[in-house]
Amino acid sequence: MTDTAAAVKVGRSRSRAWGGPGLARYARALRSARGLIGLVTLATLVGAAVAAPLIFPGGYDEQSRGSLASATTGHPFGTDELGRDILTRAIYGLRVDLSLLFTAVPLSMVIGTVLGLSGALSQRLGSGTQRLLDVIDGFPSLILGLCVVAIMGPGWLPLFITIAISGIPSIGRYARASWLAQQNREYVVAAQVLGVSRWRILIRHVLPNAMDGILVQGAVLMVVGVYIEAGLSIVGLGVVPPTPSLGVLLNSGLRFVTESPVYVVGPALILLLLTLAFSFVADALNDAVNER
Repeated sequence: MTDTAAAVKVGRSRSRAWGGPGLARYARALRSARGLIGLVTLATLVGAAVAAPLIFPGGYDEQSRGSLASATTGHPFGTDELGRDILTRAIYGLRVDLSLLFTAVPLSMVIGTVLGLSGALSQRLGSGTQRLLDVIDGFPSLILGLCVVAIMGPGWLPLFITIAISGIPSIGRYARASWLAQQNREYVVAAQVLGVSRWRILIRHVLPNAMDGILVQGAVLMVVGVYIEAGLSIVGLGVVPPTPSLGVLLNSGLRFVTESPVYVVGPALILLLLTLAFSFVADALNDAVNER
């Protein structure tokens, strides 16, 4: 076997390391204390959000006689100014938050990865993409959200666009760094010498070696997305009431915090649990990357 063919074979084995052995690493990391806490908490929240119509068949606008009631057995988080159960609205608001995170963040990961790896096709294209990522990164997430809302108005779609765009630079830079780190590796150079197409090199060698970090970045972006939704909704630029979200409930609760402190505590607790769940999962995935 020639040195060139041997180098390509080594590259393939490294690329396949993300497969079976890679999944085993993730399984071990997610079975750690932080991983289990994060997964169980996240699974509980997702399960409650999915089953919300079954748990609360009356919907999030069902009213009772008491307004701004304290926490009771029937209303663990109390009621709002219209007598609506805050726990019910918080769970339905969690559905809105999760729908944003589980659609916007994967889209951001795909676009960021494609842009980051574009430098493998053309050096000029890669340099232009880097400048584009710098421009996007120059806008803080909340400022970017203000610009999007100013153009489109408040609602679910502007939040989706803001979360998706804000995550592109971090994913794109990591993907580009992975390509720059591997373009001079022996197995990549050997594949080029053998006439392997750039697309095949990207798919067979570069992308599998970059996926570890991209997954960790994606978990971190989930946390960032939670804060973006909460930050914009608290100032009235998020989901339009009466549709609830965790940020919308915090916005409403702050106006009645002296009359009913539990109005804020309930949604804030769910927001905290969601953030911690994604943070623990991100830490566990990062442990798997470090193990590699």
